[in-house]
Amino acid sequence: LRDNRIELVRASWHELSISVSDVSLSDEGQYTCSLFTMPVKTSKAFLTVLGVPEKPQITGFTSPVMEGERMQLTCKTSGSKPAADIRWFKNDKEVKDVKYLKEEDANRKTFTVSSTLDFLADRNDDGAVVSCRVDHESLNSTPQIAMQVLEIHYTPLVKIISSNSWPEEGQSIILTCESKGKPMPEPVLWTKDGGELPDPERMVVNGRVLSISFLNKTDNGTYRCEAKNPIGRNSTEYVLIVHDVFNTLLPTTVIPSLTTATVTTTVAITTSTTTSATAISTRDPNALAGQTGPDHALIGGIVAVVVFVTLCSIILLGRYLARHKGTYLTNEAKGAEDAPDADTAIINAEGSQVNAEEKKEYFI
Repeated sequence: LRDNRIELVRASWHELSISVSDVSLSDEGQYTCSLFTMPVKTSKAFLTVLGVPEKPQITGFTSPVMEGERMQLTCKTSGSKPAADIRWFKNDKEVKDVKYLKEEDANRKTFTVSSTLDFLADRNDDGAVVSCRVDHESLNSTPQIAMQVLEIHYTPLVKIISSNSWPEEGQSIILTCESKGKPMPEPVLWTKDGGELPDPERMVVNGRVLSISFLNKTDNGTYRCEAKNPIGRNSTEYVLIVHDVFNTLLPTTVIPSLTTATVTTTVAITTSTTTSATAISTRDPNALAGQTGPDHALIGGIVAVVVFVTLCSIILLGRYLARHKGTYLTNEAKGAEDAPDADTAIINAEGSQVNAEEKKEYFI
């Protein structure tokens, strides 16, 4: 061995040691140690030199990439012996569906390895970190990594957020138009039913926010928010329905009408008034005071008066019929008042058929 990189480390009758510095692929081969005795004794060993892969590089990326375009990224490394292994990652998540290619170098000792990642550009990949990692036994478990940050341009994504899920008359509402795109979208455009906003004094636009104060039924309609950037434009709609405040009170005003129906079971006016007052006091506390209570109390009072008058009429009619019957029976005994005894009274009673003809008197 005649090379300046080879140095004799130890020499004795029992041991001979050498060291090789700055190892190259040419140092690979069979080494023989001979002991010159009679006979000569030899020992052989084969030295394998690993080819360290070069730092990988990612090619094929052009910035920016439009959404929907096909991207082909290639990671390549040379000088590995044996051939290195290449793995792809996207945001620390490994991508399995890749193409792998291994080629032998000109020295016919090392290899050039390449891998291709093929996918469609998506807006969710904007800002993602794509990395190519090279693993090899010569790297002592410390892989070589190349990284590329993706830049994807896409049309705006638009969404309307309402501050009031149940708008009523007299209230206000704030509609926020959220638009996300790359490049950043221009200021949004608000329209109502395909035209401009009809009332600029109440409908104020501040950036992406539309504020409407003192809502009324004329504000009902479809509000559109449109955003655009150099890539394209997009829009979304919000249907505004202003609800009547009175409709929200309708279920609570029906309850008192059911309680006042008990007035018809009373006879005296004072009793019906008390019952009506009690019924009114048990009304729904959520109902507005003075809206329907007085009407039901008045109706209850009128019904009580009608019942009272009817009962009085029935009593008077009964007394009249009873008196008329007594008078009829009394007239039958008329004429028997002057009789000296009972027998004569019966005989002389007016209407008796026994002496009907005898009681006739004739004057000449």
